[in-house]
Amino acid sequence: MKLQKKLVLLLFLTAFTLSKAQEIPVKYDLGENYSDRYKFSTVLSISPASNDGTVLVRTYFGGMPLRPKGHFIEVYDKDMNLVVDYNYKYAGYHMVDGFVRNGQLYLLELIYSESRQAYEYRVHQSPLDGFNFSERTILSVPSKEVLNPLAVNKYNRNFGNGFSTATFFDHDQQAFAITVHHRERGEQRYHIHLFGTDLKKHLTYDFSDQVADKNYAFENIEVSKDFQTVYFMGKAYFKKRRFNVKERRFQYELIKFTSGAHKIQEFNDAGRFPEALKPILVDGQLLTVGFYADRKDNRYNGLVHFKLDPRSLDVQSKKYNAFSDQFMVDKFGREVDAEIKNLIFKDVHITSNNDILFSAEEYFVTTGTDISDGHTQKVKNYHYNDIVCAKLNSKGDMVWARNINKTEVTRGDEAYASYSAYGKDDTMYFFINSGENPQKLGKNRIIFKQGYSRNPNMFVIRLDGQGEMVHQKLIDDKAVRLPIMVSRPLIDKDTDQLLFYAKRGSRKQLVKVSVN
Repeated sequence: MKLQKKLVLLLFLTAFTLSKAQEIPVKYDLGENYSDRYKFSTVLSISPASNDGTVLVRTYFGGMPLRPKGHFIEVYDKDMNLVVDYNYKYAGYHMVDGFVRNGQLYLLELIYSESRQAYEYRVHQSPLDGFNFSERTILSVPSKEVLNPLAVNKYNRNFGNGFSTATFFDHDQQAFAITVHHRERGEQRYHIHLFGTDLKKHLTYDFSDQVADKNYAFENIEVSKDFQTVYFMGKAYFKKRRFNVKERRFQYELIKFTSGAHKIQEFNDAGRFPEALKPILVDGQLLTVGFYADRKDNRYNGLVHFKLDPRSLDVQSKKYNAFSDQFMVDKFGREVDAEIKNLIFKDVHITSNNDILFSAEEYFVTTGTDISDGHTQKVKNYHYNDIVCAKLNSKGDMVWARNINKTEVTRGDEAYASYSAYGKDDTMYFFINSGENPQKLGKNRIIFKQGYSRNPNMFVIRLDGQGEMVHQKLIDDKAVRLPIMVSRPLIDKDTDQLLFYAKRGSRKQLVKVSVN
């Protein structure tokens, strides 16, 4: 009798485990585990190719100290088989990004030409069916050479080095915009350039008049389908205004650029301080979503939604939604007036009825010390903490907001940290690396802790249309013995699949995740 009871209990537990595993309709497939000749490398780009293939470009390093030595290109077929690879033995100066279009691979680089005394954006181009790179310059800007021309971290902008440039790709990688802030005959100049990924220039605009009073640190762009209009969202830092210690020195602005004019919409409602705003074009409508604070110390209080006229940028409606009680319980375990700050916009998903699901992450940088060979040096620690996800209906009212507790810090390749998000129908899926099991915090709260270095476990978290949250371990370190670059997937919305790259040392592997 006891044996029968044990068998019944075992069958019950097995059925329960299977039902829990099937609760989230996500599965994965593994590619072959390949050897790799480059132990030290970072992913520059991962792009779709013809016949459902994938092109992955890595910058590899060597020497002591480590320095870029070249770029290794891998082409995989739809079944994750490595078809061909190629060693492009060109280290480059400042490689910006890579993309694939019409069977051609493009690598975008910023260089300084000594002979022309100018910074140049240069494209390295090669067909994928037979690698043979050629180069061409798509933009040249006369300037003195500076220490770091790409020192334009959008969360901590440096304006004082004489030349500063940044590149912004649209969500579908059909276009990219280049901003250039430099000095010309003693005067500050600011130009906007918009290119399609066919390298055709669609727009050039001189924005220099506006930088006399403000410095602009743009964060997001949105591009019209005809490439004739580009919307930039970012922080405008005041130059000549006096501030006390506690005052914010910037305001968010949305700027619309066309070939002959620009328009500016300032977000400066009294007592409201927007943060991490994102412009979105939906069915001819121009929307802006993000967060806001009631105080000037960047403590976020809720979600904001603006509807704008896409031509004039006039605000047609605005909604400020305070964080819900459920959100505060998720994050702090109780309803408190606590700090919510450092949120960086990450992803947006539009449902069939134009509801908006978007997510952000707590991101900040601290300084620490590292002792090596008896020497102490300052190092930067990059923190990727909680995930905030929210749903707004088509009118801008908040349906729900949830907080996913997470803590990660890295000094190395950030591709293994942070998360990736995928929206399907009215459901959001989040993929993160974590330790063996989330830690319980009480009151049905859990926290995912860093685990990609030794325990490469990938978890999936699902938030359904009502904001109900479930999670499960999707891949453990027995199935994939390599840490997964969880924040750098190739996303295919047509097939509801995400392709991840796993790498450590001399081994590499592709992991395909399907959302059913």
